[in-house]
Amino acid sequence: MIYRKLDEFSPDFLWGSASAAYQVEGAWNEDGKGPSVWDEYVRIPGTTYKDTNGDVAVDHYHRYKEDVKLMADMGLKAYRFSIAWSRIYPQGNGEVNEEGLKFYDNLINELIQYNIEPIITIYHWDLPQGLQDQYGGWESRKIIDDFNEYCITLYKKYGDRVKYWVTLNEQNVFITHGYEKAVHPPKVTDKKRMYEANHIASLANAKAIQSFRKYVPNGKIGPSFAFSPIYAFSSKPEDVLALENVEEISNYWWLDVYCWGEYPKIAWKYLSKLGLAPTIEAGDIELLKAGKPDFMGVNYYRSGTVEMNPLEGGVEEAVAKMNTTGKKGTTAESGVPGVFKSKNNPYLEATNWDWEIDPQGLRIGMRRLTNRYKLPILITENGLGEFDALENDNVNDDYRIEYIKKHIEACQEAITDGVELIGYCTWSFTDLLSWLNGYQKRYGFVYVDRDESNEKDLRRIKKKSFHWYKNVIKTNGQQL
Repeated sequence: MIYRKLDEFSPDFLWGSASAAYQVEGAWNEDGKGPSVWDEYVRIPGTTYKDTNGDVAVDHYHRYKEDVKLMADMGLKAYRFSIAWSRIYPQGNGEVNEEGLKFYDNLINELIQYNIEPIITIYHWDLPQGLQDQYGGWESRKIIDDFNEYCITLYKKYGDRVKYWVTLNEQNVFITHGYEKAVHPPKVTDKKRMYEANHIASLANAKAIQSFRKYVPNGKIGPSFAFSPIYAFSSKPEDVLALENVEEISNYWWLDVYCWGEYPKIAWKYLSKLGLAPTIEAGDIELLKAGKPDFMGVNYYRSGTVEMNPLEGGVEEAVAKMNTTGKKGTTAESGVPGVFKSKNNPYLEATNWDWEIDPQGLRIGMRRLTNRYKLPILITENGLGEFDALENDNVNDDYRIEYIKKHIEACQEAITDGVELIGYCTWSFTDLLSWLNGYQKRYGFVYVDRDESNEKDLRRIKKKSFHWYKNVIKTNGQQL
């Protein structure tokens, strides 16, 4: 639809920004924190861009007061951050580390002092290494209870002050990248193990939500999903069928389980024929159905475009050709024979990391979610990773302003369509470590003075986008 006048953002709309513990905190082995799988994984040469790691990251652990003060200066309404599981339980289970609890207690109180709504992400990929060593992490059902105990500890400690909670961040990414594509820990290439681990993670998510109802009855909880709505490359029925294939296998496989507690039928039958469908035990479906979220968290960066891929001689997954350097055009086509093949969308520009820039894709995606699941949506991540140049203590990132502006406009159009949108959290507030891409891929409103080889002084410098977003918040989205 094209409207003459758009609905306004609600007065309590959460204009926010986000981060993740491993990517910002540093202090990787301080105050009783145990190692995570990422603390170990980055020691393997060649796994990350220029072998970068999060040992120091941007030192948010020691500078959180300075960072929160910057958030307050911006007028931020919400800050989404993750809690490092191994900072609370150094081995993943066993004894609680009080120093870890204290850090997040202080961070939450600091945010509240400035009237910034804290949004906790319980799990953002940094599994305690202890659990990986004890029983293989997400491949064992033992993790369901350990994750639940960890969650309950957080609910009891922070539930009196924190209303919004995110259970698992991008389960579809950390599971596929860890167990199928072997570019995240535990660096496995085995689709059967991937689908089994994914099912266990879904059960852990559902149990955590079930417990949440008891300990934080007035709060809101849901997972964050890395959502890429899919387009057909052409109007050929074969390409439209490829679109349907990808939506079933790459989106609904997770979303249907989160919202309805059941797997999509077409994808289930397809994976069963290949011997890849996960093991369903007694009580699993009942637990999944008991874990319906209050909202759907959406991490949106790009849409996807596909065409049919022949069964014989079709393009295979091109894991090794992921663009982690920022050299535009180095991402190879990939796909699954008989299912789909990825295509560059000729109507869209792309970033230096080959991610299509598609604000309308966000609107399209939210409409699809609203029509299918009828849940409120919280945009938990959206932003632009690019090379930023610091010149005379200034960063003129007009490209980031343009990107976020267009996506906010898409949000307002979606609200006018009928989407119930709780808030919009950019990725990210400060620059941070971009998992596989190092420090050169910058996302923040605040420039952090460091690079891959030198931590420098870690000075915080407001970019042009900082002042722009401040005005967006001040005018509740009326001035973009």
